[in-house]
This record gives sequence, structure tokens and C-alpha cells, in this order.
Amino acid sequence: MFKVFKKEIEIAGKKISLETGKIARQADGAIIAKCGETVVLATAVGAKKVNPDIDYFPLSVNYQEKYYSAGKIPGGYFKREARPTESETLISRLIDRPIRPLFPDEFKNEVQVLPTVISYDKENEADILSIIASSAALAISGMPFLGPVGASRVGFVDGKYVLNPSKNELKNSKLDLVVAGTKDAVLMVESEANGLTEEEMLNAVKFGHEGFVPIIKMIEDLCKECKKPLWIFEKKDLSAVKKKLESEFTTDLKKAFSIKDKQERSSMISEITDKAKKLYEEDENYTDLDVNSELKNLEKRIVRTNILKNKNRIDGRGLSDVRPIMCEVGILPRVHGSALFTRGETQAIVTTTLGTSDDEQRIETLDGLQKERFMLHYNFPPFSVGETGRIGTGRREIGHGKLAWRAINSSLPSKENFPYTFRIVSEITESNGSSSMATVCGTSLALMDAGVPIKEPVAGIAMGLIKEGDDFSVLSDILGDEDHLGDMDFKVAGTKDGITSLQMDIKITGITFEIMEKALKQAKDGRIHILGEMNKTLSKSRDDVGKHTPKMEKISVDKKDIATVIGKGGGTIREIVELSGAKVDINDEGEVTVAAPDEESRNKAMQMIKDLTAKAELNKIYSGKVMKIMEFGAFVNFLGKQDGLVHISELADKRVAKVTDVVKEGDSVKVKVIGFDRGKVKLSIKQANI
Repeated sequence: MFKVFKKEIEIAGKKISLETGKIARQADGAIIAKCGETVVLATAVGAKKVNPDIDYFPLSVNYQEKYYSAGKIPGGYFKREARPTESETLISRLIDRPIRPLFPDEFKNEVQVLPTVISYDKENEADILSIIASSAALAISGMPFLGPVGASRVGFVDGKYVLNPSKNELKNSKLDLVVAGTKDAVLMVESEANGLTEEEMLNAVKFGHEGFVPIIKMIEDLCKECKKPLWIFEKKDLSAVKKKLESEFTTDLKKAFSIKDKQERSSMISEITDKAKKLYEEDENYTDLDVNSELKNLEKRIVRTNILKNKNRIDGRGLSDVRPIMCEVGILPRVHGSALFTRGETQAIVTTTLGTSDDEQRIETLDGLQKERFMLHYNFPPFSVGETGRIGTGRREIGHGKLAWRAINSSLPSKENFPYTFRIVSEITESNGSSSMATVCGTSLALMDAGVPIKEPVAGIAMGLIKEGDDFSVLSDILGDEDHLGDMDFKVAGTKDGITSLQMDIKITGITFEIMEKALKQAKDGRIHILGEMNKTLSKSRDDVGKHTPKMEKISVDKKDIATVIGKGGGTIREIVELSGAKVDINDEGEVTVAAPDEESRNKAMQMIKDLTAKAELNKIYSGKVMKIMEFGAFVNFLGKQDGLVHISELADKRVAKVTDVVKEGDSVKVKVIGFDRGKVKLSIKQANI
């Protein structure tokens, strides 16, 4: 019934297998990929007809994690997988980025790739396996996919690179890098690092590339046995349109691309586009999409030729020049930390909000419930590019926010040294190239403005590439048009000493390591320049948090005293909160965190906790309150909830007939600890007043 094809390979001591022919046979391509007990089903389906109204390649990649794969039932009311999680969205982007450039420009059929985790062993991550499985599904589908693509993860532990490290190995790694590409070139890099040098990062990419080449060969062997017939698609001849547009609009477009202001330039290009479409409005052989496509190709040739031949960029800068930078901090009076970062026509308002452990994000994953104390949210409203449109959180917002998160994460102080929870929000108010790197710079400034003791300021820069044959130019701090018309989007963030994050997307079939090395060196120079401009405004964290920031302090109490602080049914801790106005958290290790709106409130709560957990010391005098009168003496409360007995003989330095002759309930008294009797404290008023 089934005609099964299977290939297997061992990489870094782990077996990876690819199988097709048994499951999802009606898809154009379907692969079951296994590593350990992690299993991914990846399918690829392409529409057989083209939608004539689209001028882009409608590829969609939707990575899904099924909770049953880890033996879990989803939380929530509906108890089923709902909208994609942030992690699923990020991995969908990770898979999309290396496969998208490998489809011909003329191919406009809708393609849907669905990698689904159907078994998860909590040791072998599914993201790398999903890239491999998706690539294999496309490779055998018959669609015009110029792959296959391979992928690997690289760690850096004790000065050595580790291929596809385990989760435990990653905990001690200075690097978490994902690299994907073809046999001959790298197409995508995504990484978080802890201050690695440019050379170390480049060698990590090389190491990862070498690691996945055998996987590509395995996919190619599978294709030889079961690849479906190659799709035939028609390429429309637009040579006449190309020639006419070149003769009519080359001069005007060159003039447009000499205008430095983005809005003016866009306006003139829009006028040219309208004129071009009017030339063909009576011609039924060509659509507006045909005209627009060839006009964009003409724009691309003009800009790219000017850069390659004349080293002349759209805004007149040199290839390695960074646009003017303006930094401000403390721009919003009530927030805990704020910054305005402007670089050319790209601008971000970035804010820092500090909270307690109660504010940590709780994330449900296949590995279980996790907590995150650092959140970075990126918003890209349409007004930032002078447009109208929908407002919301899409894949772009999630991806750019995570990139900035990775860049900053290694510079944050530990929870032990700075117990706050961080939420960063980046509001992009203008955009013309690399708003994600503006977010990195603004985040660093906003954190320092908030008094967060980061290890080092962090800056980021976006690099571009124009490549024709062996001739190429690397561009620093690219504009939006240079990104759109270029061959590479290469973002590098880091401190003055090393890289903390690197993201690379290639729009052609790959670049050489020579180009990557040059881009990294040029990016370092740009990053150092940007850090210098930032340092003119604020070069280190403020000495203390702001006046509107919750004042936080931590103390540790004996585990035996946790119940004392909490009290029966939480009564004691609620009383501390009500009387002090502070927020009090205590964990199972006896770590108490107090957050308050001001010093007085915090100090009051701290003193109440210290009184509750303090131990009575022999011969020490305390203030107390008479709680109960007995014939033989009085019980006095001191040290918060602790009681001790003052025997009638210890009330005064004379004989006392009745206890009430000396003290009454409610009296405030001084008492001295004179001994202990089977856990009970013996007190003296007489000796306290000598």
C-alpha cells in the first residue's frame, strides 16, 4: 500500500532520518523527520494556478507545536492549540527566511509550508529539524525550488564550537547561533552571543555551514529516488515594456534617486509610476502589475549601478558612513526610563518599566511553564512611514522585538544583583532603514536612564550588499530603499568589545565568507561610531532608579520562618502590605522581595519582616507590648509576633503583690531577654530599666 523512501545520517552523534511516502501523500511534498524522539511532519503544497492580481511570491510558513507531542494538555478554557505563540511565530520566520530566496522571481504560485511538531522529547529541539524537514518537503515536491537547504545550531562552550548542542550545553554556552543555507553558501543567520569577536562569529558560521552540508547531500539522495516531476510555469515576455520604460523614465528615476529626503523621493517615484501605467492603460497585453514589476527592476538597476560603479549612495553618503545621530534621555517625566534615538530618518521612542517578580511573563511551552523577567515589545505604526494601515502585532513586530531582545539580554544584570522585572517598549515613530537596530540603541539608553546597571552599552547597525558577478559593495547603515533593492540585510549588535546578536538574510543564492568578513569588520567600525554618539548623551547607568520607580529590596529569611511571614491563610503578609503600602513576595527558598512606591513604605515593610523573623538575643533590650495578664506574670509581645513571659518577680525591683499594680494590658514596656526555657523566652522589665 505504501511506497516508503527513507534516508538516515548521523550528525554530531545524533541520528537524523527523513522519510516520505506513508503520511500526507496528497501534499506535493511531505516529510517525517526524526531526531531522538522528536518528530516533525513537514508538508509543502503549491497552488496550480497563479492569482493574476498579485505581484509578489505568496509563500506562507506556519510552524506549529502540538501539545500532545510532549504529553501535555493545553491550558485555557478551550483546551486546544489556539493562535500561534511568539515562539512558533519566530520559528516560522526562521524557516521562511532561507527558503524564500530560492524560488525564481517569476514564480508567483501560492506555496504553503506546514512544519508540525508531533513528538517532542524535550532534549532535541524541533526548530532545526523543522528547517531541514521543510527544505526536504519542497525539494521532493517538484516545485521550482533551488534548494535543498540545510541548517544547524552552533554553541561556544569553553572556547570550542559545539554542533547542535543539547539544552544543557546551551546553558553554559556563550553563543546560540542558527545558520542555514545551501551547499555553497549561507543564506540565513540568527544568533544571540555574549560578547564574541567578529572572528569568533565568522568561524561559528563557517562551522555551522560545514555541519549541515552532509544533510543537504542526504536530501539530494532522497530526491534522486522520489522527486516528483518538475513544474512548468510560464514566464511572460516583458522585454518590450523594459525597453520602453528605460527610454522614457531612466532620466527621471535617476533624478528621483538623487533626492535625499525620503518623502520627496517617494512622491516623485509615485508620479513616475502613474505616468508609466498610463502608457499602457489601453494595451490589453500588459497589466499594471507587469508595468510596475519592470519599473521596479529599472529602479533596482539604477540604484545598484550607481553604487557599484560610482560608489554613490541615494543620500550621498560614502559606503561606510553612518547617518547623523541624535540621542535624548529622560524625555517622559512619569516613566521609569526613556530615550529618543534618531538616526537619519529612523526614530524610536523607547521606554523602560521596572516591576516585581509578579510582573514576570508566564509562558506555556512544550517544556512546561516558564517565566521571563525581560520583555521587549516593538511597535511599528503605519504613520512611521507616512501611511495608513492596520495596527497590531504581526510577525514583523515579534521578529524585530526578539532581535533587539537578543542584542540586549547578555548585558542585563542578574536577578540576584538587581531583582526587578524589565519591560521595554519601542515605539517606532519614523522609519527609513533598520528600526530594529534603532530599538537596540534606544533600549540601551532607556535602561541606563532607568538606573538599570547594565554591563555595557549596546548599539546595533544594519549592513547591506550590492553584488553583481564578482563585483560587490558593502553598505553601512542602509536606507529602506537600499534594503529593498539590495541583496543582503545584515544586522549586527554589540558592545565596544564584542557582538551580542547577529542576524543575516540573503536575498540572492548566497554570499561568500569573504563578503561576510568585510561586512563584520565594517559593521564593527559603524557600531563603535554609534556607541560614541550615544555616550555623548549617557555613557553609563544612573546611580539609582528614578523617583517614580518602585523601591525594591531583597532579604533572605530562614526557610523555617516562611510560614511566619506568610501567616495563617496569608493573613500576616496581607497585614504587612496593608500597613506599609508595599508589595511583598516570598519564594520557597525564603527570598523576600519588597517593592514600594517610596523609601518610607519600603523601610516599614522591611522592618516588619525583620521583626517577624528576628531571633531573641540574650541580654538584649527590646520594646514590647503587654498582651496578657496572669497571676504569675505578664506576657509581652516583642519582635513582631514573638511573645515572652515577664515573671511577677521580674516586674520591679521591689516585691509586687499583684501584676496589675505595675502593668496593664496594652502598656508599652522595655524588656530584657534574661533566658530561655524549652523554647520559651524569659523577659525582665526590672532589669531593662536598671
